Amino acid sequence: MSTVSLVKGAPASARLPWPGLLALSASAFTAVMTELLPAGLLPSMAPALGVPESRVGFLVTGYAAASFLAAVPVTAALRGLPRRPVLVGALLGFACADALVALSSSYVLTFGARLVAGATGGTLWAMLVGYAARMVPAERRGRAIAIVLAGITLALAAGVPAGTVLAGALGWRAAFASLAALALLLAGWVRWRVPAFPGEPPHGRVPFVRVALRPGIRPVLSVTLFLLLGHQVMYTYAVPFAAHAGFGRTGPLLAVFGTATVAGIWLTGELVDRWLRGTLLAALTLFAAVLVALGLAAGTPAVLLGAVALWGVAFGWAPTLIQTALVDVSGPADADVATSLQTTVYNAGIAGGSLVGGLALGGPGPAALPWTALPLVTVGLVTVAVGRRYAFPAVRRSGRTRRALAAAAPRPVACARNRAGSEGRTPW
Repeated sequence: MSTVSLVKGAPASARLPWPGLLALSASAFTAVMTELLPAGLLPSMAPALGVPESRVGFLVTGYAAASFLAAVPVTAALRGLPRRPVLVGALLGFACADALVALSSSYVLTFGARLVAGATGGTLWAMLVGYAARMVPAERRGRAIAIVLAGITLALAAGVPAGTVLAGALGWRAAFASLAALALLLAGWVRWRVPAFPGEPPHGRVPFVRVALRPGIRPVLSVTLFLLLGHQVMYTYAVPFAAHAGFGRTGPLLAVFGTATVAGIWLTGELVDRWLRGTLLAALTLFAAVLVALGLAAGTPAVLLGAVALWGVAFGWAPTLIQTALVDVSGPADADVATSLQTTVYNAGIAGGSLVGGLALGGPGPAALPWTALPLVTVGLVTVAVGRRYAFPAVRRSGRTRRALAAAAPRPVACARNRAGSEGRTPW
């Protein structure tokens, strides 16, 4: 059965496949936990590995670098394999890497395990959104993606703090052992409840370059890059910025951000399938307004807390909206390729934003951070505003719209569509 028939044949009113979507969401949760947990365990991991805390921080950097470098080539190498075994294999890779970190007393061995986990993470992120898109009709695609990406928010808002508490009570090795056990259980859950999809046959694969050059792909990737650049300028250095504003309680501030992000994810699920373009414009406009407020009046506690809450809502909206737009442009059959490109851009945005923010912090100082982030977010906003033809159309190219266009199309176009459908991909 082709991908087109899988998506096209499902009624728009059908219930969402919750067990499978929740398994994918839990996989996203595990990936974020694996990536970020060392950042909260620097004081306890450093003595055990015999290195200073700064080198333990490189365990997060190494993960991100491996994910950045592996996403595209590994996805390209695995395109022909059935999708579910690849997803299960990625989760087993997490289980092995986290178990090795839990057992290791060598920094070199631990760093190697983190590189393996990062490469595994790049593969996993390239699959999750496309997998969710193929499990539901096009009319429910945005909500399915929102459910999967909610795992990221849950990890940031609750998972990492809970892992830090667990490490304080039982030791950091127990925290990583728990992650290994969770990944192992998830591999079984995915094998049981996530549907199987075929790999791409050699004659049906669209080359990476052709996917990257498809109209609409580059604007979506550009918005991803500039949003992450602006976000990381502020988020990476939230602690010194809050101290500069006279708000020393960083924990409650980050809790406000995390809680608001959860609310943003929930709102996105309600809006994305009907008003993707308008909601994304609103999210980026809101983020830009937040940066102006932080730049002008962060010293007022009420303004600071309110701005951080709105920032969380806006950032909760944005990833789901952008990834849904990417799948709309690429089509579910090529979503793994497009998402692997986005994974690379995403990690570049994280690294670049942290670098730009660090330069601003070391130069003009914390007060310059909002004004440094604002032009970056504005570029993303303008890109969405002008990208209404392909990347962010006013009316999404849903399955219903494509079927109506196909019914009205001349016979030669319809025949071309049938040929494309027989190869298991959607013409765009």
